[in-house]
Amino acid sequence: MRTITPLLCAVAVAAVAALAPAPVLGKDPVYTGIFSNVAVSGYDTVAYFTEGRPVEGSSEYEVEWNGAVWRFASAENKALFEAAPEDYAPQYGGYCAWAVSEGNTASSQPDLWRIVEGKLYLNYSPRIQRRWEEDIPGHISKADANWPSVLD
Repeated sequence: MRTITPLLCAVAVAAVAALAPAPVLGKDPVYTGIFSNVAVSGYDTVAYFTEGRPVEGSSEYEVEWNGAVWRFASAENKALFEAAPEDYAPQYGGYCAWAVSEGNTASSQPDLWRIVEGKLYLNYSPRIQRRWEEDIPGHISKADANWPSVLD
């Protein structure tokens, strides 16, 4: 009969600990996806305001802000963002506005957007965006009350 040595036991415990998932300490303040640190899937948030549509940004025009990389389609848009990032960044860190109103977080899609009273809001899916649009002021009020505690 073999006995388990203390060294073998320590190695086994270390191996199991290395495979265990790390505890989640909270979500990032800006939604960037799982394998990226780029906000809004690389779309230029200034373009929503200046062109009225989603426009892909370029790695040539990047800014690091609030723990994420933000991309822009032009040097002009990059400069506008740098001067006032809070004016151009999506509300709730780019998480789905409807999800935040419900006390949760969810990813968002750059083509599911709306500017309301000068602020950019993103949503998860067309169906969720339709639900959000049923009572935009109410959902914004609830989301404002939930933000940023939904990150905990």
